[in-house]
Amino acid sequence: MVSLDRVHRGYEIVAHALLNEATPEGAWIGELSSSPLSTATAIAALQLVLCQEPERVSELQPFVLGGLHWLVEHQNPDGGWGDTVLSKSNIATSMLAYSSFHLTQTVARFDDPVRRAKIYVDQHGGIDAIRRRYGKDHSFSVPILTQCALAGLIPWHTLTPLPFELGCLPHWFYRWIRLPVVSYALPALIAIGQVRHHHAPSRNPLIRLIRRMAVIPTLGKLARIQPESGGFLEATPLTSFVTMSLASMGQPDHPVARRGIEFLKDSVRSDGSWPIDTNLATWVTTLSVGALLARSISEQKSRSTTAWLLSQQHTIVHRYTNADPGGWAWTNLSGGVPDADDTPGAVLALLKLEPINPEVRLAVEKAIEWLLNLQNSDGGWPTFCRGWGALPFDRSAPDLTAHTLRAFHRWLSVNHVFSGVSSASCRNRRLNVGAKMPEAEWKQVLLADRVQRAAVRGFRFLARTQRSDGAWLPLWFGNQFANDDENPVYGVSRVLMAYRDWLRLDDPVARRGISWLASVQNCDGGWGGALLTPSSLEETALAVEALLPVPDYEQACRRGLEWILVQVESGKFREPAPIGLYFAKLWYFERLYPIIFTSSALARFLDLFSCPAAHDVDPCWY
Repeated sequence: MVSLDRVHRGYEIVAHALLNEATPEGAWIGELSSSPLSTATAIAALQLVLCQEPERVSELQPFVLGGLHWLVEHQNPDGGWGDTVLSKSNIATSMLAYSSFHLTQTVARFDDPVRRAKIYVDQHGGIDAIRRRYGKDHSFSVPILTQCALAGLIPWHTLTPLPFELGCLPHWFYRWIRLPVVSYALPALIAIGQVRHHHAPSRNPLIRLIRRMAVIPTLGKLARIQPESGGFLEATPLTSFVTMSLASMGQPDHPVARRGIEFLKDSVRSDGSWPIDTNLATWVTTLSVGALLARSISEQKSRSTTAWLLSQQHTIVHRYTNADPGGWAWTNLSGGVPDADDTPGAVLALLKLEPINPEVRLAVEKAIEWLLNLQNSDGGWPTFCRGWGALPFDRSAPDLTAHTLRAFHRWLSVNHVFSGVSSASCRNRRLNVGAKMPEAEWKQVLLADRVQRAAVRGFRFLARTQRSDGAWLPLWFGNQFANDDENPVYGVSRVLMAYRDWLRLDDPVARRGISWLASVQNCDGGWGGALLTPSSLEETALAVEALLPVPDYEQACRRGLEWILVQVESGKFREPAPIGLYFAKLWYFERLYPIIFTSSALARFLDLFSCPAAHDVDPCWY
């Protein structure tokens, strides 16, 4: 039975656990899963530097051996490796791990694990399977095959040469050409393109000359876009691929390689493994703020978290993507890049914490403008760069678009300029009284007009990208048990929250999404990523939050809440599922996700039902 008191008790348990994870500075750092893929690439990079600089054996070999032992301990029964310790084996991670044993010349030392790995790789298609897995996107397939070539497993000439010479061009030029890698992979384009040219130069003399002339300029660009931490995007795989490429070309002492090695040494864990990324601190902080009831956040916590978030806003043009000031990245570290998921997350969190704080209002207005300028011509929002549409991670995405629309709605509401999706009244106001307005108010009206017109286009994008069955597919989350590793439950839940905020749940588009979401609920009351996938806390909590309090779906919500409360009461609410989808089909789980999403769903229930008169909700619903 789902009672108000029971939900209160459940929320207090989860909120207490979440608040205990906060740092004294007001942030939530979280903890990403250790990654066999990251560990395999880090081992390769360190080993190749060690081959060039054997005098560093006492410094680097312990990291190499520690990583190898960790891989052996976490090899799956089928002989392969998954992207996390909770993941099924896949050919990409298994091939990288297998190549690491060859690179380190430890095949004899780890005879049984290597033999089992070879059986898995052979049974699952080897190199050809990797090419099929990534298709036209060379952002990850070519780096994987490069490590295999460095290990002597495949000949260099079989690798697709990457046009690293394009790194000499200005950033704005990239949107007009269809690069074989996504925007975030520019370091890989340069370094891996160079290593392929170094070991197997083109037979065309003109191309060979152009690339030879481009080596020094593109290495200079690589150095300029490397962050202070040394980690490109704070990502172990990307940094490792760059470092191993430079080392194999005889340049382990290049400044980029040196900083890359320091990053790998700094980011290794005590058990010998590496995560895919250092942390998602900004992302989990904004999610945590959104997951808590206002009464759970003390005044002191509100001030400290606000100050911390404000300090993370990017205030200069970004050296990597050339992004304008005003956005937020997923992390507080130097390798982060401002994007259209973390920026709306920061807007929502700040406007919840201190909406009338002048510093907050100024920062949020800059973020709103930043998001407006990022909107693609199709009406949706991409991750990093406007206009890059060749590959999936550069295209507009429903989950990012929905998150941005929610941030827009919140800003309009806080500033009392919300007038529905139509911008007609805002335009009339501008024409009739604009000349008499104070300048600050006039600018706000102009910005509100842009926001509402952008929202119209955003909802049109969502309508166009809805599947025929009513679902939307997200960009940054997936499910290893679903068809094509997709996670439409996450996508639909996030999109419905935008329709809910804008009071558009009666829209036929939203109704189809609601119907689809209810139809894939599991018999146990929970949700997985899609129909007939195992229930998880993250996905169940998202679905319940999206369906509260949609008329005619009370029974589905009650069953979902019951499933969640059983997990909370049994202490299982801390168990994460690998639903996070990082770059290029690389999976992860975040230790705080189940706590955050569970807290958010229970808080949503309490916000609706603790004061039914204020929300016009029947208190007998539960």
